[in-house]
Amino acid sequence: MSVAIQTQSSAIAVSSLSKDQNLPLLIQPANAGNTWEVCEDDIKLTIKEHLMKTGGVLLRGFSGIDDQSFKSFAKSFGYPLLTYDYASTPRTEVDGGVYTSTEYPSHQIIPLHNEQAYTKQWPMKIWFCCIKASSEGGETPIADSRKVYNTINPNVRERFASKKLMYVRNYGNGLDLPWQKAFGTEDKQIVENFCRQNTIEFEWKEDGELRTREICQAVAQHPHTKENVWFNQAHLFHVSNLDPSLQETLISIVGKNNLPRNVYYGDGSDIEESDLNHIRQVLNECQIKFPWQEGDMLMLDNMLAAHGRSTFSGERKVIVAMAEANS
Repeated sequence: MSVAIQTQSSAIAVSSLSKDQNLPLLIQPANAGNTWEVCEDDIKLTIKEHLMKTGGVLLRGFSGIDDQSFKSFAKSFGYPLLTYDYASTPRTEVDGGVYTSTEYPSHQIIPLHNEQAYTKQWPMKIWFCCIKASSEGGETPIADSRKVYNTINPNVRERFASKKLMYVRNYGNGLDLPWQKAFGTEDKQIVENFCRQNTIEFEWKEDGELRTREICQAVAQHPHTKENVWFNQAHLFHVSNLDPSLQETLISIVGKNNLPRNVYYGDGSDIEESDLNHIRQVLNECQIKFPWQEGDMLMLDNMLAAHGRSTFSGERKVIVAMAEANS
């Protein structure tokens, strides 16, 4: 149950964005026109106190927000910004650890997910910044991963937790990211070394393309709060995430084993689509959505809060940064 938060320091005003929940916590300048740098000490104290309680904070109304200001804000927390190694979606680097958000067509929804939950190494912090708000839609929905975990049917939750998940990816062939883009290299030896270091099974197929398999967690425990969270991308990677006609077409062309991406239980057995549909329903129920305002900066604890993307019309520019690897 959410508790209304409303405080004010000499530099910032802190409140709940919505009366229904405290995710995200809203931080605004007490004096219009102030930059985040002017209010930095108060912002940092507030984030330190509340981020792991709420899962995310939204900074709104600060002046001078651009690519460089956003990068400085993300770096100010003391961790080097991470690169998108072992990427699963197309992005463009804006500037040294700052990237465009996933470059999928505007008519496509990106389901709620925790960043890089399809691996065993992920960022603990992720930041978003709205440089240009779309004329319609384009929200970045979020959800409390603790609430998702607690809402999912316990039988489904236990089945996923005990069996774990095997993510299978077939790169390239015009269907998904080429391995060169996913791993950020043209050197097969570098790819193989990365896979060995991260316990990722790999094989080079007869056509020269790469297939990987990795067994990962379905649930996780936050290292600091010790709370359990739903932490995987099964609903997103599974072939059932595609439109039924596209599923049928893809399987008829490349076969199930060569789908660009799919996911199984850790033992290789099929995941029941009814369970995945239940998970998607829970995510929809837990979803929190609010319109972007230009200059907004959203900071999430990546284990405590999932994020996604709504469809949109018009120009949209939201940039992203990540830091603090979990391992």
